[in-house]
Amino acid sequence: MRPLTGTRPKVMLPVAGKPILEHLLTECAAAGAGDFILVVGYHDEAVRNYFTDGSKWGVNIRYVIQRQPAGTADALRQSSHLLGTAFVLLNGDIMLKSVDIVPLISAETNLISIVELPNVEGKGVIETRGGQVVRLYEKCTNPPTRLANAGVYHFTGDILKFVQQTPISPRGEYEITDTVQALIDAGIPVGYRLVSTWSELSYPWDLLQANESALANCPPSVEGMIEPGATITGSVAIGDGSLIKAGSYITGPVKIGRNCVIGPNCHIRPATDIGDDCHIGSGVEIKNSIIMTGTRIPHLSYVGDSIIGQNCNLGAGTQIANLRLDKKTIAVNGINTGRQKLGGIFGDGVVTGINASINPGTMVGHRARIGPGAAAKGVLAPGATVY
Repeated sequence: MRPLTGTRPKVMLPVAGKPILEHLLTECAAAGAGDFILVVGYHDEAVRNYFTDGSKWGVNIRYVIQRQPAGTADALRQSSHLLGTAFVLLNGDIMLKSVDIVPLISAETNLISIVELPNVEGKGVIETRGGQVVRLYEKCTNPPTRLANAGVYHFTGDILKFVQQTPISPRGEYEITDTVQALIDAGIPVGYRLVSTWSELSYPWDLLQANESALANCPPSVEGMIEPGATITGSVAIGDGSLIKAGSYITGPVKIGRNCVIGPNCHIRPATDIGDDCHIGSGVEIKNSIIMTGTRIPHLSYVGDSIIGQNCNLGAGTQIANLRLDKKTIAVNGINTGRQKLGGIFGDGVVTGINASINPGTMVGHRARIGPGAAAKGVLAPGATVY
């Protein structure tokens, strides 16, 4: 998820105006879960300060610190003193609906949630027989099935004995898949259940698809002010204290946070999420993008299929291209995104000068600077300067 995780944990990245982890927590709460243990480490203060004790969501949250990212089995080991005889374990970087969580909460046996995918490359894979899981493979090169591990489990207390015995893997982590395999090898049955609503957020561009899907289900609301002469069509949510100035044209689904100034004479197209305290000004066009809190795009700029971090400032005439001339799918740092359209991925605090140009698929590290008239492409390190 770099460069977006240069200043925050992955689970706090926004989708439709809320952190990934909040979406997961609210779906778990809707399924009937009331007690949560959040295992935190990198920038744990961001998680703690946002969720506090969970009372805002009507749940109880406790925290466990994992000082080094040593794998999911290690996270479970660190939490074992707080766990009962049965619990649900979830990866924090997935999107899931309550309909697929309810059966886990009510389960009485060990269960793994799985999803059938056309391509399981780079994912954990499950092999089954007779309604039970018989083997788990962690990112194997020749997967025997297309059943991917969804990172969502129901465990009985049996797992806690085996997690203490889990050895470190060749990747240098304590893998939960090794723990579950030990459980199976000891003759303790592990079932499985197909999920229907799962998505994994592995790369920055995955956020765009998740954001588009989440916004499609957001109801319209207007808590701010809309000047005469502004045009609002489709499902658009406008936060408290925000002002939509005359000449602005907004086509939903769009979500705009609190205390924003939008316009005059800008065009905000579908699947765009704008955070709190943002300014989108005259002659600006934005489509299918995530604009995080405190960012300013005040004059004559285009932002398409992009993610712009917090407190960025785009100079007048900044253009972020989102389509190759040959219209081929876009690769980022050697990884094929599978997307024909992808703009820029900016970390926090990025500044561009007037008439800056950003090539499709450019990754810009936090606090980087792109000078007036400069063209940026590829991967820019945090704090880099391009003239």
